[in-house]
Amino acid sequence: MSSQSAATLRTRYVQQAASDLEENRRLQQELAEKMRVLKQEEALLSDIIHLAEQYEGSSGSSRLPEQAQHEPALTGAKQGARGAVTGKAAPRRSAPAKAALAQGTAKTPAKTPTKAKGKARQPLLGDTLLDLLRAHNEPRLAKELRDELLAKHPDRTPTPQVVRNTLESLVAKGRIRRHKQQRSVMYSPEERS
Repeated sequence: MSSQSAATLRTRYVQQAASDLEENRRLQQELAEKMRVLKQEEALLSDIIHLAEQYEGSSGSSRLPEQAQHEPALTGAKQGARGAVTGKAAPRRSAPAKAALAQGTAKTPAKTPTKAKGKARQPLLGDTLLDLLRAHNEPRLAKELRDELLAKHPDRTPTPQVVRNTLESLVAKGRIRRHKQQRSVMYSPEERS
């Protein structure tokens, strides 16, 4: 192999390595951003679970408002499964307590709120998005709503995915309507009767 062909080959290897390194760094940045988004979504889901547990502990019945009356309440086995989902161990119960819980005669212990007193509670994201939608006469894109939310409420920084999930939740509850225009999905408030 001549020295000129060796130099050309070496140059190609250096260029390929530099290109691969640049692509690797771009992928690392992309993955770091996805991790940040996933951590925000995890925090939101943890808050939802915490609120559901607070509601469950404070009401006389363990049923959530949307739960149909023909659906059974949580039993000890199902609570253990729920504990596995939330990452918390299910509380240990004695045999009589388990039997009472399975029959629906035992109440779950009330959970004490851990929020500091005096700290102002923000309105729910769904309510805030609904207010923003009602301020307009035409359907809005999720991106437009998020941009408006960030402008009007700089202390709130939900990810675009969280905004879309919240909007879809409002659609499922019948509080807003979804409109498809070509490849875009737009939202408008449900007409009040």
